[in-house]
Amino acid sequence: MKFYRYLLISVMTLTCQFAAAERIKDVTSVQGVRENQLIGYGLVVGLDGTGEKTLYTEQTFRTMLARFGINVPAGTQLKLKNTAAVAVHATLPAFAKAGQSIDITVSSLGEAKSLRGGTLLMTPLKGADGKIYAIAQGNLVVGGFGVLGNDGSKISVNHQTVGRVPNGATVEQSVATNFLTYDYIVFNLNEPDFTSAVKLSKAINQLIGPNTAKPIDQTSIQVNAPRDAAQRINYLSLLENIEFRPAESIGKIVVNSRTGTIVIGKHVNLKEAAIAHGNLIVKIKESQNVSQPSPLAQQGTTVTTPDSQVEIEQENTRMFHFRPGATLQQLVEAVNAVGAAPGDVMAILEALKQAGAISGDLIVI
Repeated sequence: MKFYRYLLISVMTLTCQFAAAERIKDVTSVQGVRENQLIGYGLVVGLDGTGEKTLYTEQTFRTMLARFGINVPAGTQLKLKNTAAVAVHATLPAFAKAGQSIDITVSSLGEAKSLRGGTLLMTPLKGADGKIYAIAQGNLVVGGFGVLGNDGSKISVNHQTVGRVPNGATVEQSVATNFLTYDYIVFNLNEPDFTSAVKLSKAINQLIGPNTAKPIDQTSIQVNAPRDAAQRINYLSLLENIEFRPAESIGKIVVNSRTGTIVIGKHVNLKEAAIAHGNLIVKIKESQNVSQPSPLAQQGTTVTTPDSQVEIEQENTRMFHFRPGATLQQLVEAVNAVGAAPGDVMAILEALKQAGAISGDLIVI
């Protein structure tokens, strides 16, 4: 108790000293503590004529009836307007125990018009290893709705083919974890950085003691920890509230060519460069000239001849000279001063990167 009390006091002192720092829990994750994705295939019934009639829906429906001892004669045409085949998926939290409930999302697989008002029948949810970890069932909550007129006109709001069932699945078994297997725990940085890894390990060693934590690489920091479950949880609770100052990320320029969005991060500078950028605009105007014979002429026909006019305009090109150490903000302000569009700024940034005049990473998405 004295040990943990000392740690708690030290953590509070460290928090006061680094008011602007980040907590370990906000910038890292604990190795072995993770969520797991689950998926299943099932049937939604009780729809108001908005279901579907597909081959796999009919096969699933026949299989379900056979499990209840009802055999449908071969060749029988089934009416399945109130039934839809769906994919069910959920996220299983770390350390979820049997008997707990989790939310599920249900999505139509076929031609169902809407899942509104439907009920999901019992559906097993499997993990990546093929084992069943939860059983889903319940009434769907669908946020969208639609209205269809006799003339084919319709109005729809949001999606009607996707719904959720809060607490719609019951966990059947837990996922095995190695959280208590080793004599250490590992923190993984959300943004890998060698400097941040060193700073985090130093912050822990300063509080707990020398050689308690050591960086493994730019992502992981290994910390000695007790194996007893209760002690490890209390120990981890103290560690994740330690604050430290992560290193600033490298300079980046992110360009979205589809939306014209340009984001320039800190520490992006220009080396000495001269920039000239201009646009050549070509306009082609097509028209038709009509030639008709005179009213008194006895012979002749009306003739149509094409008339093409080509105009070439070249905007005034201005050259900008930037000295070493100029920031990207100065570049953008200079380009914006002449009314350049985002596409022009992208072209200039790409050319500067090719010329080696930008100290930072250019990322085009």
